[in-house]
Amino acid sequence: MSNQVLKILHAGALRKPMVECAKLLQEVYPEVDIRPESFGSRACARQVREGKVVDILALADPMLFEELLGPEYIDKYYIFANDQIVLAYNEFSKGSGEINAQNWFDILRQEEVIYGRSNQNLDPCGYRTLMVWQLAEHYYQRPDLFRNLDRRCRGDLIYAKSYDLAADVLVGKLDYAFAYLCVTNQFGLKHLTLPEKINLSNPAHASYYSQATVSLQGKSSGEMITIAGAPIEFAIAIPKNAENIAIAKVFLELILSKRGQQLLEDCGLIPY
Repeated sequence: MSNQVLKILHAGALRKPMVECAKLLQEVYPEVDIRPESFGSRACARQVREGKVVDILALADPMLFEELLGPEYIDKYYIFANDQIVLAYNEFSKGSGEINAQNWFDILRQEEVIYGRSNQNLDPCGYRTLMVWQLAEHYYQRPDLFRNLDRRCRGDLIYAKSYDLAADVLVGKLDYAFAYLCVTNQFGLKHLTLPEKINLSNPAHASYYSQATVSLQGKSSGEMITIAGAPIEFAIAIPKNAENIAIAKVFLELILSKRGQQLLEDCGLIPY
């Protein structure tokens, strides 16, 4: 494995798990030069489509392998963990002393409260947040809840990836952010757990989640597609044009091993 480079392109939400797995790999192969890079998952998939060559691709939605990459760029992927959307905040966030699962949308509607989400065309956490808002409108029987939440979360409150949202909650730039639980835990933030019927965590509610839909940019410029809500899952693959397949396979096997699964759990994910 001497003088090899392992290029890893991954969802921002997977930053800590990928870094920790890379450390495990270097315990065995210290000579391998590991180069991780992160973006929103849709942005990652588009980069591969546009010619970026990487050895490992780890995304926050398996659907992206089907929709944007298969079978031309990826012929096989592995689902390795799941998660949920939570409302992340810190102890200084406005309303944090009273927020709960029954009033969070009223807290967010207060004029002084600032909250953010990620961009649905770049990051699965973005379109999943929009789905959570739709499901919440139905679950709480609050007409116009989606429209009201969407209206107050525009412009620079929409981020390229969920990881950056959590960073800005940590420093107080945002009061709240819709983020993955694993990212929230990585930053040591407080969080509000949303009901299972809206947080996209439980496969038993898959049919309920599917009533939420979001329109996104498709493969080509100007093309739009509609996707339905589904339980949150993370997946990993070795692209067909990977340059260092041997070491990529070792990394993949590590992620899927018992040791890798324990590491994923330590990072706040629920391994499969």
